[in-house]
Amino acid sequence: MTNNDEQIGFHKGSLATLAKEREEFIKLLSIVEQLMQAHIEALKKLGVDLEAEAKKAQETQKKGLDDQVA
Repeated sequence: MTNNDEQIGFHKGSLATLAKEREEFIKLLSIVEQLMQAHIEALKKLGVDLEAEAKKAQETQKKGLDDQVA
């Protein structure tokens, strides 16, 4: 086996391992997304308007940046 063959094997093995890691990461992200959606739905049922809160936070942040520039 030549050095070139060893390097090819190393890189192929690395890609196979990374592909499996990526699959697991995607599964984890999917679980996190499901949990976030469940909390969002629960907050909506409790009357919390997350869109309004996000807009308010964005406006506050923008105002803070405008004050820093002025």
